[in-house]
Amino acid sequence: MPMTDPQALLRHLYDVAVQRALPLHNTAAHLPSPPKGRTLVLGAGKAGGAMAQAVEALWPQDAPLSGLVVTRYGHTPPRPAGLPERIEVVEAAHPVPDAAGLQAAERILQLTQGLTADDLVLCLISGGGSSLLTLPAEGISLQLKQDINRQLLASGANIAEMNCLRKHLSRIKGGRLAAACAPARVVTITISDVPGDDPSIIASGPTVPDASTCADALAILKRYAITVPDSVLQALQSGVWETPKPGSPMFAGHSVHMIATPQQSLEAAAAAARAQGLNAYILSDEIEGESREVGKVHATLARAAAKGLGPFTKPCVILSGGETTVTIKSQPAGAPRGRGGRAGEFCMGLAEALQGQSGVWALAADTDGIDGIEDNAGAQVAPDTLARAAAKGIKVSEHLQRNDAYGFFEPLGDLVITGPTHTNVNDFRAMLVL
Repeated sequence: MPMTDPQALLRHLYDVAVQRALPLHNTAAHLPSPPKGRTLVLGAGKAGGAMAQAVEALWPQDAPLSGLVVTRYGHTPPRPAGLPERIEVVEAAHPVPDAAGLQAAERILQLTQGLTADDLVLCLISGGGSSLLTLPAEGISLQLKQDINRQLLASGANIAEMNCLRKHLSRIKGGRLAAACAPARVVTITISDVPGDDPSIIASGPTVPDASTCADALAILKRYAITVPDSVLQALQSGVWETPKPGSPMFAGHSVHMIATPQQSLEAAAAAARAQGLNAYILSDEIEGESREVGKVHATLARAAAKGLGPFTKPCVILSGGETTVTIKSQPAGAPRGRGGRAGEFCMGLAEALQGQSGVWALAADTDGIDGIEDNAGAQVAPDTLARAAAKGIKVSEHLQRNDAYGFFEPLGDLVITGPTHTNVNDFRAMLVL
């Protein structure tokens, strides 16, 4: 990638980060030996289809293998020629669950029936599994679960908070899938999309202990003014929906293997930047907060570097990851709905704060290839972004007000469109300072 094309360079770094997280490159070292009995593969997440194909390719062809994995609509990768299909992959909705996800979760629980101590369950877990693996607690309808999910997505709650509540309103999350697999051995293979790489948060931890409590879930409902029926409040208050806790004997002999993380992808991108003669700095893989505000903070760092100030020496790339949030602002009745996700919102905040700073380009995109529910992975920012927008009569402040990143960047030709990548290690952000 020649440094004469800053945007091509940034896209190259994103592609390197995604490549580092693909399941086929990372799974072999973590697969156990085939058991005495049968091997059942269960899983959920945006990388689920690619993870299932990796296991199919790597598992001995003469060893029994079957199972069911659910992934997001459109995220099943093309099947390589000659690879026999031994694990069924179905698709469902994300980020708001649907009937297909409910049916998949019910089938997954049914498949655990009759397992023995001689059997092995391989659980393939990646980000997005919280919505895809939806099995509401007794008394909660799918419609209510969808409503709660929509409220959470608009609330500004972080991923740990959202998944704490999801775990306590579920019959399969928060370690309950592992409980259903007893007495079989459970090996969880997971790709992290959460700050801190906590497996109990990834996809709401269906196969690992949960240290959070019903009281924590109640506090989150109150903190973000999430409206639920009294029956839900009463069930949480009574503790009847409590999850299996650390130290429970049901997890004895189980293991968890993290095959890809945000930090690993950022390090791969940093190495690729250095190969181009750039200094490379990783801020953190755990950055959280309001996307637009995180964008503003990143802008101050880039502007300082552009002026030869601060800790970063140009020419350089400044990288970060994590999972920011977007709090949806209320709009006047009849106002157009904003379109966009975390990456686009970050880029709007960044562009507004950079104010056309010369020598700074940026790209922010979700590593699964989808920013929110749109068809773009994210967006890019250049020194002339605001000037080109002004020439078209587009104001970034107005688009920020209605959370409309797609509407801001699409007319500029600055959306980053990749299609599904078949992995997911969360947000990727790169600023190039020349």
